Amino acid sequence: MSAPLRAGNGRLPAVLVVDDELRSREALQRTLEEDFAVFTADGAETAQAVLEREAPLGGVQIVLCDQRMPGTTGVEFLKGVRERWPDSVRIILSGYTEAEDIIAGINEAGIYQYLLKPWQPEQLLLTLKNAWNISRLQQENQRLSLELRAAEPVLKRRVEMKYERVKREFGVDGLVRAPHSPLNAVVALIGKVAPFDLSVLISGESGTGKEMVARAIHYGSRRAGRAFVVENCGALPDQLLEAELFGYKRGAFTGAYEDRIGLFQQADGGTIFLDEIGETSPAFQVKLLRVLQEGEFRPLGGARPVSVDVRVIAATNRDLEAEVREGRFREDLYYRLATVPLHVPPLRERTMDIPLLAERLLEASKRALGKDCDGFTGEAAACIAAYRWPGNVRELQNEILRMLALTDGPRLGAELLSPRVLRTPVGETQAADLSLLAGLDGGLKERMEQLEAQVVKEALIRHRWNKSKAAAELGLSRVGLRNKLERYGLERK
Repeated sequence: MSAPLRAGNGRLPAVLVVDDELRSREALQRTLEEDFAVFTADGAETAQAVLEREAPLGGVQIVLCDQRMPGTTGVEFLKGVRERWPDSVRIILSGYTEAEDIIAGINEAGIYQYLLKPWQPEQLLLTLKNAWNISRLQQENQRLSLELRAAEPVLKRRVEMKYERVKREFGVDGLVRAPHSPLNAVVALIGKVAPFDLSVLISGESGTGKEMVARAIHYGSRRAGRAFVVENCGALPDQLLEAELFGYKRGAFTGAYEDRIGLFQQADGGTIFLDEIGETSPAFQVKLLRVLQEGEFRPLGGARPVSVDVRVIAATNRDLEAEVREGRFREDLYYRLATVPLHVPPLRERTMDIPLLAERLLEASKRALGKDCDGFTGEAAACIAAYRWPGNVRELQNEILRMLALTDGPRLGAELLSPRVLRTPVGETQAADLSLLAGLDGGLKERMEQLEAQVVKEALIRHRWNKSKAAAELGLSRVGLRNKLERYGLERK
């Protein structure tokens, strides 16, 4: 007969039929040859030779063997096949008389199935097709297992590297600050309280980066490898907020078509950050207090409470102590949340951080917009540093995104800034700079001149070096302004 097609790559799987009776071999071959590449052998010795010959060419996937053969039994032969070619699927054919002998040797020979004579063609084909599918699945599983074992060190290292990057970005190293920034005191406190499962209440104006501080606490704790979940409590009414945090059962309310796991359950083992906690109602505060006290809650429509292990970090832009005195916030909940109170200073109180923060936000903006630039011009940087940023970090971030979107040049110039940033009132700038007057060099006259030079320069930058407008703002004539520019060396280069 011609050489059968090899198994694999869409070709037929190979079957070896071992039977000492010629008519039986021919009948089996006719039944199988449409769906399989069939090899035949009249005994154990011939079958052994076929297996040896075919092994380098892809091997034989299925061995179909008669039990009664000269010199050995089918079970004994298949035991040897299992030792040398363990990936093959072994099937035994026999009459009724040897059933007990075969059953006794099935486990030892690793026989997939035992078929009785006389066999039916449909049953035989179905058995061999199932055997081939199982063989392919086993081989695929073995291949994947080997690949996973080989890739495990690489994958583990990649996960570790990604985790380290996340910790650098969202840990305390991600809180941008200058060497003498007031934020350093916050970072020091984070380092002390993060490792312990204490509730933290973060206060500060909107946009100061309270969520970043909460993430730094999470990534400095033993929960760093688990979930960090965020919910803005001021954005939802009570019922929706309760459904978001505690989850619900199907049918709990109109539109609840399926069960939903709440954020507290999603954060189990990790941290949940509740922003704008001061916006919640007294009724909801009672339910939140139970979670903090008992470590359990009941989903909407649920019959049984759910226990969770969650660290709670809350934030507010309100004075919660005043809210407690006015009766708008529960005193017992306040003390549960404020085990460690932490205040984030506004950007106007840490002006030394603004240049560093602007550079970091610019890098993030370039990634977000997919647009590159070489940084800020000196004028733009001076305007950014002079502005008080009442919207804090969020306002600064939006301003930089706007500048990057509008620019056509290699650097972000002052002309791209919003009018409110360019037109910072001089009195406001002077009020902040007067606090620095004592730290300037020289006597009183020299210090006043340094401050005057700074005020003149900022006025020019705000008016894009339009000397007429700068002179009008400063109450000087153009000649007077020109004299000061020459005196202080402030001519634009």
